[in-house]
Amino acid sequence: MSRGKLKRFAEVWERDNVLEPGKEIYEKIKGQWHEHYFKNDKPITIELACGRGEYSVGLARMFPDQNFIGIDIKGDRIWKGSGIAIDENLDNVAFLRTIIQLLEKFFAPEEVSEIWITFPDPRPKDRDEKRRLTHDKFLDIYKNVISKDGWVRLKTDNTGLFEYSLEVVKNRKDIKNLAYTFNLYGSEFETECHGIKTRYEKKHTALGADIKYLKFQFN
Repeated sequence: MSRGKLKRFAEVWERDNVLEPGKEIYEKIKGQWHEHYFKNDKPITIELACGRGEYSVGLARMFPDQNFIGIDIKGDRIWKGSGIAIDENLDNVAFLRTIIQLLEKFFAPEEVSEIWITFPDPRPKDRDEKRRLTHDKFLDIYKNVISKDGWVRLKTDNTGLFEYSLEVVKNRKDIKNLAYTFNLYGSEFETECHGIKTRYEKKHTALGADIKYLKFQFN
């Protein structure tokens, strides 16, 4: 491991806005985010596979009356967003190091108000289908932690993943209010994304890619 990564891991360990294995609060936070971390009862939005946390930080800036949690397994990625949050005194955003498969270990039923999936790995190979964050097994997890009428939102530049996600959602009987577009910018849904763009989105839009977006709720 490079010295740079080791330094970032050490810095992340010292940050109170990052919950990761080895920290006492990490094992006790399920169902306790409002009481033991945010110290308020404001709604919680989570960003899955958040990378550098552009959406978590961006939303926290725009909505100080809400709470946000960026979730990723990579500590060196979280290092960027958590550092920005500290520099800007954003106390309404946290970062959680875990794999998405373990989401129910950290959130009680209906503890989450909204879920963002922003530019996830498309996992294009057939053998990786179950690792796509819009596979049925993941949707079942989301359903168990999100509040009634909470929105699940997906942004991606990958047409294959988007079409796959639409097919999965349309085939489920527990989905309502599905809405989507294959070209976000200029559509009626553009304002819902608040003008926040991840570095991946900036890269792909510069190359001429259309950004796809969908949202839905569970029955």
